[in-house]
Amino acid sequence: MNGVNNWAMATSRPSYIGPLDTDAVSPYYRQIYDRFCDAIVGGVLKPGDRVPSARALADELGLARGTIDAAYSLLVAEGYIQARGQAGSIVTPDLKPRPSVEAADKAPPPIRVVANTFRPDSIRPFQMGLPALDAFPRKVWARLGARCAREMQPSDMVHPAVHGLPELRSQIAAYLQVSRGIACTPSQVFVTSGYRHTLSLIAQALLKAGDKVWTEDPGYPPSRELLGHMRIASVPVPVDRDGMVVSEGLREAPRARAAIVTPAHQSPLCVSLSLARRWALLDWATRNQAWIIEDDYDGEYRYVSRPLPALKSLDREGRVLYAGTFSKVLFPSIRLAYLVVPEAQVERFEEVSQVFAGGSPSLTQAIVSAFIKEGHFARHIQRTRKLYGERRDATAAGLEGVLGKYVSVDSQPGGMHLILRLSARRSDRRLVARMLEAGLYAEALSDWTVRREGASALLLNFTNVDSQARAESLGKRILNIMA
Repeated sequence: MNGVNNWAMATSRPSYIGPLDTDAVSPYYRQIYDRFCDAIVGGVLKPGDRVPSARALADELGLARGTIDAAYSLLVAEGYIQARGQAGSIVTPDLKPRPSVEAADKAPPPIRVVANTFRPDSIRPFQMGLPALDAFPRKVWARLGARCAREMQPSDMVHPAVHGLPELRSQIAAYLQVSRGIACTPSQVFVTSGYRHTLSLIAQALLKAGDKVWTEDPGYPPSRELLGHMRIASVPVPVDRDGMVVSEGLREAPRARAAIVTPAHQSPLCVSLSLARRWALLDWATRNQAWIIEDDYDGEYRYVSRPLPALKSLDREGRVLYAGTFSKVLFPSIRLAYLVVPEAQVERFEEVSQVFAGGSPSLTQAIVSAFIKEGHFARHIQRTRKLYGERRDATAAGLEGVLGKYVSVDSQPGGMHLILRLSARRSDRRLVARMLEAGLYAEALSDWTVRREGASALLLNFTNVDSQARAESLGKRILNIMA
């Protein structure tokens, strides 16, 4: 039995963990994650080797169990380790051996999931990416689900359509025409299993290794990570109060093949892309035969006025691909999103979908289709838009009342999270790590930023904070952590 397998019986911590840096900006769970990655890549831990249990490692390092769980969740998500239930966790058996020194010198640096992409499968206060779960009409959903299950025919039990259920594609096209001003046919709508699948599909169809793509800075980290894995260069373009600074993109990479933007509510700053910038972006794409990927992840949730029309609604040259999702408006575990492609690209996307898409469950698609067709979807959006406006105000007031000495809350026209700017040069990453250890959730604005160090800030989802009193109670927990 090797040293790793003997770990549970050893009295000293494994050499690949080593002492953690208490002064580092990187949180503890990130440091642990990095140490394991280095040990696996370096051959210290080999495929099939057991890794310490989370409980044992927490006791050894004197850390909260949640800190170790966070690190292990990232390792599992990246494919470094596999959880085997009561049998413990092991290094993934089929991991490829470490490349030779010569090959490593030529290979691009490994790409790792950054801390802010870890979102637990539990429900924590302020957890990003979650709609108001208490406001979802579960009884309506259950009734529709039971009906769709009863009506299933043998033809519904074969492999799902890779482009999406025809009825759902029709319902999405009709909804977008009314709510987002997008004129499209059902054949232009492709149902996917989430934003990452959507972006992967676009990259496979329209991009190639070595291409350059504008991404917002700060911006949604998984976009950069996915592009990096496909060897597509991400070009960070700064964002100001009017959204992506198109002139900076033109200066940095005028011949880029695509731009990924969040025009309705920039992710994460929640500013809207100005009309002048929209026209400038469309003009650039038309002149350079480039693509614009519009990620409209929560465009329905604007509180100061009616939702803005989609950038796609201004597209006259067929350069915009519109990405929407049901995760933010229904619930994340539904794993359904959609993509609207230019009419001239329909055949290309049909070909690529046949190769790379597995198809989402037909029963789930049927339920969503009925949910939209019978008007429940539109009513749910209207109710939650009003509810979120109230909860945003209550959460901001509650947190400012308790934390006003240490934070300021950005004024935002829409979105599903608050931005709390930290005073006194306090590290947002360090505070996020401590909040995670205390059972709370937050994401650090620093982790969303590439080229420049912005002000420290916390990103906090407010959709599941149901009252100002609840916000004040949570604010006191944060205050105790900051003390």
